[in-house]
Amino acid sequence: MASDAHGPEPAPTSAPIITLRDVTLAYGPKLIQRDISMAVRRGSVFAVMGGSGCGKSTVLRSMIGLLRPAAGYYQLEGEDYWAANDRRRTRMAMRFGVLFQSGALWSSMTVGENVALPMQMNTRLDAASIRAQVELKLGLVGMLPAIDQYPSELSGGMKKRAGLARALALDPDILFFDEPSAGLDPITSARLDELILNLRDGLGATIILVSHELPSLFMIADDGIYFDAVTKMPIAHGSPSYLRDHCGHPQVRAFMQRLPSNTA
Repeated sequence: MASDAHGPEPAPTSAPIITLRDVTLAYGPKLIQRDISMAVRRGSVFAVMGGSGCGKSTVLRSMIGLLRPAAGYYQLEGEDYWAANDRRRTRMAMRFGVLFQSGALWSSMTVGENVALPMQMNTRLDAASIRAQVELKLGLVGMLPAIDQYPSELSGGMKKRAGLARALALDPDILFFDEPSAGLDPITSARLDELILNLRDGLGATIILVSHELPSLFMIADDGIYFDAVTKMPIAHGSPSYLRDHCGHPQVRAFMQRLPSNTA
């Protein structure tokens, strides 16, 4: 993995669970990002950072298997994801849990039915076993009392937690979050940050999150990558706090320190 050109990057402390090598992402002729090389360590909270329009969410879409790279390699514990056949990729993707920005709950289903759906589609568990697992997952995120409520009855923070419970339905060891704190008030956002860390510590999960919420990034992320919208390539690697305190790139420093661009 390339290091920040303006300073040494702290050495990794564990083997990577996800590796991208020289990846290019594009929608047809439209280039999104190129030359992406990064390693996500097992058990880390890895932040995908950058300004608006740089392609952060597209990077996440590719990592969960929704966009094939135009070039490069995406490896899950050393296995090339896109070189695998469809059946094998489906099995690999079952290790992923995804919380989308909106929560992406089905409005016609109760919270419990939303959480049950992945188990109904991907396991042979009977109804009683699924119900027990639904209660367990909702209990983990403090949403068990809402099991029979509909998404329209929930606050923004409750929808995020319900979406997180659904992301946990198949016991994934890799969790992806797309702007988890977006639209939340500071107190609710801080509680969600604590929940993410508790899940990392309690379940041993690896977490990759797309975010531009600096308080959350500094609180929970211990590694990351910064994407540039102009050059369409990553320009820095390291934890948010490391990049804030040590990165010499003016754009990254301005972002991390919330500086106007003309003072960076």
